[in-house]
Amino acid sequence: MRMLLADQGQSWKEEVVSLDAWGQGTLKTSCLFGQLPKFQDGDLTLYQSNLPDSWLYGKGQQEAALVDMVDDGLEDLIRHFGQQFLRNNEEGKAQYLKELPGHLKPFETLLAQKKGGQSFIVGDQISFADYQLLDLLLNHERLFPGSLNDFPLLSAYVACLRARPKLKAFLDSPEHVNRPISARLKI
Repeated sequence: MRMLLADQGQSWKEEVVSLDAWGQGTLKTSCLFGQLPKFQDGDLTLYQSNLPDSWLYGKGQQEAALVDMVDDGLEDLIRHFGQQFLRNNEEGKAQYLKELPGHLKPFETLLAQKKGGQSFIVGDQISFADYQLLDLLLNHERLFPGSLNDFPLLSAYVACLRARPKLKAFLDSPEHVNRPISARLKI
C-alpha cells in the first residue's frame, strides 16, 4: 500500500500500532474484522490487507480477473513464506529456498507473455498486483541475495518498476529502507 500511494503521488499519515497497544484490545474491538490494517480516507474506512490496493485493477473485467489471479498466487506464496519462517529454523528456510524457483516461475511466465519484463504483470498500466509482486521480490532479494538470478524477466521487471521516479524516491527513503520486512516474523 505504501508503494502504491507513493508511486501515485499521494501523501499519507501512518499510525504504527505497537504489539502492546494492540494487546490491550481496545483498538482490536474497534476494527470491523478485529484486525489491521485500517485505511481511512475522509468518510471511507476500509479494513483488511488488500482492500485499499483495489484502486488499481486494470482495464475491464478480463484484466481485473488476471490481477486477481496474480494476487491470489502472491498470497499463496506469502502464506507459504510465512509458514516456513514461523518454523524459525534453518531447515525450513532451506526448504523454502529450494522450492522458491517453482513458486517464481509462474510470474516469470506471465512476464514472458508481455514485453520481456519491461511492462506490468497485467495490462498496459500498473495495477496493485505489481506493487505486491515488487514488494515480494524486493524482500526476497534482501533475504536471499541472488534468488532472482535465474529469472531474467523478473529481474528486469524489478529494475523497470524501481526506476519509476516517485516509487524510487520512496524505496530509497529511510522510512522504507529501515522498515522490517515483517515485525511478526521478526525479519
